[in-house]
Amino acid sequence: MEEKKFDLNSIIGFVLIFGILIWIMYQNQPSDKEIAAEKAKKELVAKQGAQAKADKTKTAVLPVAAVTPGDTVQLAQLQKTLGGFAYSATLPTAKEGFTTLENDKIKLKIANKGGYIVEATLKEFERFEKGSKQLVELIKDNNSNLNIELQTTDNRTLNSKDLFFEPTLTKVGADQVLSMRLKAGANEFLEYKYILKPNDYLVGFDIRSQGLNKVLNSAKPLDLQWDLKTYRNEKSVSIEKRFAEIQYEYDDEKYNYVSPNGVGKEETPEKVSYIAFKQHFFTTILSTDKPFATSKLQSDDLVKDEKIDTAFIKQFRAIIPLAFSNGEIDYKMSWYFGPADYKTLKSYDKNFQKIIPLGWGIFGWINQWIFIPLFGFLSSYIAYGIAIIIFTIIIKLAMSPITYKSFLSQAKMKVLRPEITELGEKFKKDPMKKQQETMKLYNKAGVNPMAGCIPALIQLPFMYASFQFFPSAFELRQKSFLWADDLSSFDAVVKLPFHIPLYGDHISLFPILAAIAIFFYMKMTSGDQQMAAPQQEGMPDMAKMMKIMIYVSPLMMLIFFNSYGAGLSLYNFISNLITIGIMFVIKNYIVDTDKIHAQIQENKLKEPKKQSKFQQRLQEVMEQQEATKAQNKKK
Repeated sequence: MEEKKFDLNSIIGFVLIFGILIWIMYQNQPSDKEIAAEKAKKELVAKQGAQAKADKTKTAVLPVAAVTPGDTVQLAQLQKTLGGFAYSATLPTAKEGFTTLENDKIKLKIANKGGYIVEATLKEFERFEKGSKQLVELIKDNNSNLNIELQTTDNRTLNSKDLFFEPTLTKVGADQVLSMRLKAGANEFLEYKYILKPNDYLVGFDIRSQGLNKVLNSAKPLDLQWDLKTYRNEKSVSIEKRFAEIQYEYDDEKYNYVSPNGVGKEETPEKVSYIAFKQHFFTTILSTDKPFATSKLQSDDLVKDEKIDTAFIKQFRAIIPLAFSNGEIDYKMSWYFGPADYKTLKSYDKNFQKIIPLGWGIFGWINQWIFIPLFGFLSSYIAYGIAIIIFTIIIKLAMSPITYKSFLSQAKMKVLRPEITELGEKFKKDPMKKQQETMKLYNKAGVNPMAGCIPALIQLPFMYASFQFFPSAFELRQKSFLWADDLSSFDAVVKLPFHIPLYGDHISLFPILAAIAIFFYMKMTSGDQQMAAPQQEGMPDMAKMMKIMIYVSPLMMLIFFNSYGAGLSLYNFISNLITIGIMFVIKNYIVDTDKIHAQIQENKLKEPKKQSKFQQRLQEVMEQQEATKAQNKKK
């Protein structure tokens, strides 16, 4: 077979062809002017297309400007696109316009087009910080929509948000009543009725139809679509995002929520009595006297990067089918636009207060029946920062007997440690025997090795309850204390020019003080805990673990509490200071180790206490294992 040779001429040819192609591509590359011209041309075409689309939509939905009432020709033309609701487009109010409802607490702006609230302003609260002069606006600039998808008998699908409602504002006593009617005839309409009372956050909201049984297809419910893109109102984006979620009551006072961190998270609860689009300290709630048979709720996180996404927090959506009754719609509902404040929400007697995250089980019970009443009483008489301090003192003093019990148990174990160590040396080669003899020693001395753990476990629910209570306490919002201008937000004393992962771009002082207090508390108690808990064979070295925790716990406090509210950090700082003080008094003035030692020695001479069922069972298990071990050796 002939060997292939290296063909230099072929290679030169290929190189020349490749060079020519590159030269042609370079020569045909458009200039900067040509690129700019082409870009402008594309933008113009896109703009013209969008304008044409908008004009087409406008012509299809809003041909009302040229309509004259009573003009049957134009009415016939409108009926081609709007069907039975063409009548609404012939009314004088079929144009852009707004009606305002206002009391001392809220201001609402309702549009003719769509008949829904396009602005909801809370007149008593400011965004971000006190003195910002930016009122909290839950609804503004098209961040919310309310729409009913209308299925007509002539197979049309119309959206109420695109149609014009006729407003009629009246007063019934001191109440303002606004009727917004989407008309299909003089006495045929779909009505939204808003009722605003003086000095109230709750707005009556009724949806009903009249004479539309021949206009609307009543074979299936009408879908009420409600969505809200929540504005950021607090300093910390991360904390506001954490507490923003859809919450709802369903099936006769059961309560649940759509996962706060779920992107595109969806729930489909049934028999829903209210739906809350909750932000951190404010909320919008739609409640109904007649529960919604079904619903579809969805939450989307709008904060992907906390340094960039700072305008909006969450996108909430709800689709609620409204069922027909005798061919008509009739729902009596209400809107709540206001603070997510426990006392305010509870005053409406609609279980609205359940949207406040107080914790489940015993944690919620502690918050509801101890923390909220006690702190509410204190804060009604004294400044909020001082109220937190006194509140903390009361809680810690109430828990001091438990602290005493825990320390007393540690002291007893500390006295017994030499004898336990001696047993460990004596039965070094027989761990089972060592355990049995240790248990006998505990029984003779009248010492329960678990006595120190139980008091600590009792204190844990109170600690966890505080982590739920303070971040949810609306009363602390924009209340100052010392250097903290807002106890509900972080107390930054230094603004960093960079962002530290998990920590933030600022340094808060109260978490530093709390971390220092935790360090000294653990330093003070770790020695006693190590002495009270002798090293067990096969178990982790608790002494080494405690040495590590002395430094890890304060570090965790610094990292995780830097962006939390100053009120929580203040509580932890004072709590640890008081605990240090209580432990110092107990250790130096109450507990006498010599007396404990004498008492233990005296107990040894007495008849051993009867073992508990648990101790008896444990003893039996040990003896069975010992017997099994002995039999195995004989074999």
